[in-house]
Amino acid sequence: MNKLASLVLLDTDIRLRQKSTNLDINNITKEEWNLIQAMQEYIDVCYRDEYEQNNITPGIAIAAPQVGLNKKVIYIHFNENEIEHKYLISNPKEIEHKYLIANPVIVSKSVAKAYLGCGEGCLSVKNKHDGFVPRYNRIIVEAYDLINKQPITIDATGILAICLQHEIDHLDGKLYYDHTNKENPFYTENNWIKI
Repeated sequence: MNKLASLVLLDTDIRLRQKSTNLDINNITKEEWNLIQAMQEYIDVCYRDEYEQNNITPGIAIAAPQVGLNKKVIYIHFNENEIEHKYLISNPKEIEHKYLIANPVIVSKSVAKAYLGCGEGCLSVKNKHDGFVPRYNRIIVEAYDLINKQPITIDATGILAICLQHEIDHLDGKLYYDHTNKENPFYTENNWIKI
């Protein structure tokens, strides 16, 4: 069996409900580093559109608990079209988001809420869970950048902010569908921003 295809734990695994501990950035074990590299490989295969050849579910981000590592590590890698001016939609600029971070903390969050119009998905969730997930539209995250080996502050809006919150939830033992309104899964408020 393909090692990537069997890498990700499913939401039926109780390990995904455990809170993660901080990664000791000065003493990363070989086992920890191997799992972190496997996380990167999985998402980079998706980034290169090679997920079908590798028989894996496509994704843009992954958290360490999803591969059985109970440490606060996240890897995100995707491209986003940014509109340089909100009225000039014919000239989008593509931005590559690539972050391998440890011990992320949300230090600031907007009052404004946002949600993905298509709903959220997760590499660890195979069964369909319809509904909108309210998130903060803008967050500021402080973490340790494992690529550049230095502290980092990420000021994120839109899809990147949603992605970071989704992955940080994994570090706290939460899944996206924990946030949906159980009585009305498609509930929104007028001031929520649809992304």
